[in-house]
Amino acid sequence: MSKGEKIRKAHVERKTRETDVCVELELDGLGTYEISTGIDFFDHMLESFAKHGLFDLRITAKGDLSVDTHHTVEDVGIALGQAVREALGEAEGIRRYGTQVLPMSEAKVEVSVDVSNRPYLVYRLSLDNDRIGAFDAALTEDFLYAFSQNAGLDLHVELQYGRSPHHVVEAVFKGTARALRVAVERDPRVKGLPTVKGAL
Repeated sequence: MSKGEKIRKAHVERKTRETDVCVELELDGLGTYEISTGIDFFDHMLESFAKHGLFDLRITAKGDLSVDTHHTVEDVGIALGQAVREALGEAEGIRRYGTQVLPMSEAKVEVSVDVSNRPYLVYRLSLDNDRIGAFDAALTEDFLYAFSQNAGLDLHVELQYGRSPHHVVEAVFKGTARALRVAVERDPRVKGLPTVKGAL
């Protein structure tokens, strides 16, 4: 980060009758993390997201896990998306677009993102087996929908091939992190907003 540039960070808290979520995010970090959601595999995916995006990320979440894991996963997506949006501020000088093709053992996933403030999710992924231990792999789509809507991302995720749900979902999280890392990077050649509209 150049001298005089604003530190891009955010603190978001979200409390409902179902969950209590706190997110601290710094976009220009080193990939440090402290994650505790009560869902072990989800924690692992969020750790990978931080590490591969080089985002400093702290998340604590307490949810009604005795009912289901859905509320916690979705609300973490909402809060993390809000944190990204807050940390970006006006989004001046960013690259805006990022794409990552990520291999993970027998799986390969492509992720593309546009930091457009016009959220949309395209999720082309199906698995023969949706269970990763106790984690429902289908919740990955719910997380990404909540995340993209609240971060203002046009996010496209496509499974090119792969059998293991663990490898596929891990490739999705790592690929999303890598694509977003490029998209939110400051480009020294970009002055102002990366759009002819005058606003994102």
